[in-house]
Amino acid sequence: MLDLKNIGKTFNPGTVNEKVALENVNLHLDDGDFATIVGSNGAGKSTLFNAIAGEFIADTGMITLDGRDITFLPDFKRSKAIGRMFQDPLRGTAPHMTIEENLALAFLRASGHTSAFSRINKKDRELFAEKLSALGLGLEDRMKQPVGLLSGGQRQALTLLMATLVTPKLLLLDEHTAALDPGTADKVLELTKKIVAENHLTCLMITHNMHDALTLGNRTLMMDHGHIVLDISGGERAHTTVDGLLDRFAENVGHALDNDRILLSKEK
Repeated sequence: MLDLKNIGKTFNPGTVNEKVALENVNLHLDDGDFATIVGSNGAGKSTLFNAIAGEFIADTGMITLDGRDITFLPDFKRSKAIGRMFQDPLRGTAPHMTIEENLALAFLRASGHTSAFSRINKKDRELFAEKLSALGLGLEDRMKQPVGLLSGGQRQALTLLMATLVTPKLLLLDEHTAALDPGTADKVLELTKKIVAENHLTCLMITHNMHDALTLGNRTLMMDHGHIVLDISGGERAHTTVDGLLDRFAENVGHALDNDRILLSKEK
């Protein structure tokens, strides 16, 4: 489904600010894989997502998605096959547009259309209402209201729906619950699991929560200084504890994980 081969990216090469963000990254995801990614700040997690989504062209390597080489494909063309969510609830929606208009934009873009709400008909609106109802937040009764009136959790739930309204080949979740309060984050994670499972989505999810990293999906990846340093799944993952995962990380890279948010999450 997704193949990354020797992906590398260096920012500001040849200057005093040179930063090797990704170095010879290799990753294969099968259809339906749901992999969580954990690592310290600067490990390369979001940079990896940016490379996959096409926010920049990698310096080295090749990216293929569902058998298609997308290495040099611009981001707006990749977005038809790749759904993405960010940590900031404000990034995924247009606040001054209504819920219906936001869904229409997502639907048209993912369907390959270039514009025009005139393409949205009664059948489409019924689909929007049905999908919103499944979220269990009552948003199907507020379709004419501006998105800016929604709470952060409601906006993330709506963004998740927008990213999957037309089933993407790949879903990228970049700490999409980190800015939410614990109760709301749990609700959005439950919606995430439900939508990913129902649509058999291939998914990569960055998280700082060690328990989520081991319990969500079917694989756990750990990154450090632009490398994937650990990739566990199956029985190995099922029998790995949070402390065991931290020990494995330290063994592989030669130092302990030093991210306070991640280390605090192990106590929850």
